[in-house]
Amino acid sequence: MRILVTGGAGYIGSHMVKLLADRGDEVTVLDDLSTGHADAVRGAKLVRGDIANIGSTSKLLEENRTEAVVHFAAASLVAESIADPLKYYTRNVAGTAALVRAMREAGVGKLVFSSSAAVYGNPQRLPIDEAHPTEPVNPYGSTKLAMERMLAECCAAYGLKAAVLRYFNAAGANPQAGLGERHDPETHLIPLVLRAAAKDTPVSVFGTDYPTRDGTCVRDYIHVADLCDAHVRALDWLAARGTYGCFNLGNGDGATVLEVIEAARRVTRKEIKLNKAPRRPGDPPSLVADATKAKRVLGWRATRAEIDTIVSDAWEFEQRRPGV
Repeated sequence: MRILVTGGAGYIGSHMVKLLADRGDEVTVLDDLSTGHADAVRGAKLVRGDIANIGSTSKLLEENRTEAVVHFAAASLVAESIADPLKYYTRNVAGTAALVRAMREAGVGKLVFSSSAAVYGNPQRLPIDEAHPTEPVNPYGSTKLAMERMLAECCAAYGLKAAVLRYFNAAGANPQAGLGERHDPETHLIPLVLRAAAKDTPVSVFGTDYPTRDGTCVRDYIHVADLCDAHVRALDWLAARGTYGCFNLGNGDGATVLEVIEAARRVTRKEIKLNKAPRRPGDPPSLVADATKAKRVLGWRATRAEIDTIVSDAWEFEQRRPGV
């Protein structure tokens, strides 16, 4: 299949590009490299550009005779979205609208969209299924939900086919390929804990009085390789019979902050000091996915669900990470 991957130089996108290339797909990456890394693109042609440029994107799709788009390109920092919501509505919502228009002009009718559990906001019940109310609590989540709704309406109006994948906490790495988390700034727990281990510095734990088994937040960590496998299955579903679908991607189980740190201690064999800090505003106690629909419709399940496996892959990458 001939596939365009937007944001394919980023963390999840680069893993996806390698998987698609390895299975024999013809892959082109469109990335403005504002947060991605050109050296992370494996087995694909990299085009530096902006999805908001309808003309150039449409031309790229036509020239490559593209059959499907996998859409990762987005601004994704929650705190930044609160400080600068217009940036998020411009880049995420307007950018996706431009991408869909370019797809229409080029006659490309299949899209797999990278969404987020942030569309749910504070959970009213656990585990969270796709029927859970969507009440995002920050502009990042609001823009993801706006993009989802736009895609659903475009599917109804234009015959677009789209799979919306709502990630919970993406984690892990492909250390053999030299792919992992290289965010700047880094905001994700597992790489922050591992970098603290490597540098023998404390890691901050925000809130130890939550109503959870050890007082720290619970999150559903899903290996990036499992996420990518779900995207492949979504592409195949759209090619075979799918029209529009929304799917949670998670393990269905959660790990607390302290459990992640304990896993990192086991993997790294380092002490890892803690700095206990107050709760951060807007952090719900627990976020755990019900991914039954993805298993039923896409035939997908997480195969790298153990937190030690996720942390071990991330640690192996951290030791090889460029710039370390």
